[in-house]
Amino acid sequence: MADVEAVIAPWIEATTGAFSASKAPEDLEQRLPVVRVERIGGSDGRFRGHPRVAVDVFAATDDEARTLANNIRDALLFLRGPVNGAVISDTRCDSGPSRQPWANPAVHRRGATYSVSLRAA
Repeated sequence: MADVEAVIAPWIEATTGAFSASKAPEDLEQRLPVVRVERIGGSDGRFRGHPRVAVDVFAATDDEARTLANNIRDALLFLRGPVNGAVISDTRCDSGPSRQPWANPAVHRRGATYSVSLRAA
């Protein structure tokens, strides 16, 4: 089964230019903007998976976080076909980008959740 984090994070980085990974880096404040892609649930079948994915955007300003999160949402909703060793057949936005708390007030966070239907290429 394809690892959705390993498929989506590099695609977001290539699409947006923002550093993307499955966990926030230790030097988050120095690397902004950063996108964290993390599987938070979903189901796996024999040939196809339907993972649920949290996509969090960290940025220096709320406007930057909102714009980047909205751009990622728009791009993910149209993502189909071969991507980084997987074939994506559908992406659904379960909860659109919204403000999320973060301990450091100098970092603004927007989070959204998606369901991705994919199989190994």
